[in-house]
Amino acid sequence: MAQTNIAQTINGVTIRQANASDIPTLESFIKQFVESGDLLPRTLDELEDLLGNFFIATDEEGEMVGCAALEVYSKKLAEIRSLAVSPKAQGRGVGKRLVKICLDLAHEQSIFEVMAISAQDDFFKACGFDYTLPRLRRAFFIQTRDEI
Repeated sequence: MAQTNIAQTINGVTIRQANASDIPTLESFIKQFVESGDLLPRTLDELEDLLGNFFIATDEEGEMVGCAALEVYSKKLAEIRSLAVSPKAQGRGVGKRLVKICLDLAHEQSIFEVMAISAQDDFFKACGFDYTLPRLRRAFFIQTRDEI
């Protein structure tokens, strides 16, 4: 659970911690990125479980234009999940601000490493991520079924 109430407005976009009333909008927002193949689907239970570490970005009209969550696995590892920015808000620094808020939360909670799984290599590299971890460790995956 986030220990501080993070909220900031820059260039007309407000980023804040999500709350329970945001879940239907969050589910709908993420769905468009799932359908395009950019994100993995999230169940309502997953959204509720991540709620304390989920952040949303809204524009001047209050429309959701971005989101990201920090899933904490242990004091050693957390993951940035469900990072998405609507096309109309891309290029305005919304994604980088969402990542920074997640990283700030990880730092606040003394998490050792934060990972991100994405096809957007250049974006995450620009946020300070790299392919390898100290001592050249790598993450390996195997798919055990065709669909989620």
